[in-house]
Amino acid sequence: MGWRLLNALAVPSKPGLTTTQLMLTNYDLKPVEPERRQWGPWNFVGFWIADSFNINTWMISSSMIDGGLSWWQSWLCVWIGYSISGAFICMTGRIGATYHISFPVVSRASFGIWGSMWPVFNRAAMACIWYGVQSWIGGNCVKLMIRAIWPKFENLPNGLPASSNTNTRDFLSFFLFWLCSLPAIWFPVHKIRHLFTVKAFFVPVAGVAYLIWAIVKAHGIGPIVHQGGTKAGGALGWAIVSGIMSSIANFATLVVNDPDFSRFARKPRDAFWSQLITIPVGFAVTSFIGIIVSSSSTILYGKTIWNPLDILSRFLEGANGAARFGVFIIAFAFALAQLGTNIAANSVSAGTDMTALLPRFLNIRRGGYICAVVGLAMCPWNLLTNSATFITYLSAYSVFLSSIAGVIITDYYLVRRGYYRVEDLYSAQKLGPYYFTAGIHWRGYVAYICGILINIVGFVGAIGKPVPKGATYLYNLNFFCGFLVAGGTYWALCHFFPIPATSKRWMEIGDEIGDVSDSSRDEEQGSVDKLDETTAKSVEIKV
Repeated sequence: MGWRLLNALAVPSKPGLTTTQLMLTNYDLKPVEPERRQWGPWNFVGFWIADSFNINTWMISSSMIDGGLSWWQSWLCVWIGYSISGAFICMTGRIGATYHISFPVVSRASFGIWGSMWPVFNRAAMACIWYGVQSWIGGNCVKLMIRAIWPKFENLPNGLPASSNTNTRDFLSFFLFWLCSLPAIWFPVHKIRHLFTVKAFFVPVAGVAYLIWAIVKAHGIGPIVHQGGTKAGGALGWAIVSGIMSSIANFATLVVNDPDFSRFARKPRDAFWSQLITIPVGFAVTSFIGIIVSSSSTILYGKTIWNPLDILSRFLEGANGAARFGVFIIAFAFALAQLGTNIAANSVSAGTDMTALLPRFLNIRRGGYICAVVGLAMCPWNLLTNSATFITYLSAYSVFLSSIAGVIITDYYLVRRGYYRVEDLYSAQKLGPYYFTAGIHWRGYVAYICGILINIVGFVGAIGKPVPKGATYLYNLNFFCGFLVAGGTYWALCHFFPIPATSKRWMEIGDEIGDVSDSSRDEEQGSVDKLDETTAKSVEIKV
């Protein structure tokens, strides 16, 4: 009875696979076949335009301006930070676009067949937490939509106890957003590009309309664009560095999991320029709109309001039918923006990661729904009781993913020089090039831990504990510190303790990917390079 139940719960797989193979591959983990490589350059443009327009991006300049920068200095930080993020995205994205494999499979080359489980779990856990937080923010958008139609919703009687830390109105809004998000998780990744295309057209138009409405309503753009910064000298320099790093930290999770999407690219070039250009442009434009609208709010309400939903809520005070309709449309655009961001950055990422953790029973769809259930069960409103501290903690914690990125990027570009033996990434043969020691690559883990240690004291300070000032300054360069230390350590270890399956020349063979389900081979035969003889002779490859 128990075995029948397990077999009934298992996802479809190719007949004849061993138990070990079933722990390493399924339909969603295998390299994307040509039929599913449907993402062209414009799909990536639409994806990032859609992702850039969200409430977090809208408010990203707020802390910089409140910290003493002028509006143009903060905006410059956004441009620089997201340009750097775009470059990192392209570096990891190329791996997926070339070999058409996801982040969990890519991490096997750097951390080992079984050692990859920890980085994957790390990313999946963060995605589940962020899914709940982003859904709560999306619920605030739904609340505004309902208030625009039914003003009395603001005073909806509360039937929940005080110990719940929420009320009926807010929970209902959150649950409606959460519920309406579920259908979007159903669709395969190569098809949800259409959601981002729709969002890329509709949401920016609503944002520009919001900008014009705020300026007209305030009869001007407000004082923020005229006020100068309050920082000078070294303090100004560190404030700018902090602003740039906060922009990069906002992208840390997406840097490591971009292969989850880029693997659906038709060719590597489709995932390069489209991402490198669209990321800084999209996020800079969105933050600029946020600066101007918030500046206009100073004229209207006597204080600067950075949250766009709070400004919309003020617009509803004494509003006529036309104004309520406008608020509804803009709030709907923000809700759609949150949905797209949640799918792209959280549910797909968590689903892909969970697939690697338990491939026999989970696929991206099931993993996405587990992520949604965890996001609901975690009661995100409790975590946001002290919103500033919690968001700081999550953002700071995500920076540690820079160590993972440092190991993966160094492994691919400097150590292996673009050469992967994809079939071996799905094999647990002890003589395989990615099995290392008991399936764990100790060099990758040593480098990963070193990247964490350089930031750990500053991280403690970021969540409110007293630390030496030097550690704070070092932590201001958190992403670069973690990335460079982890990457440098990994390169040095691989130099003095060489690893197999590397090329002495640049060598990408993504077009030669075969059926990975046939990757099981006799241990006595070892792991044999399956390149044809002509290709093998054209480069020097260490097997």
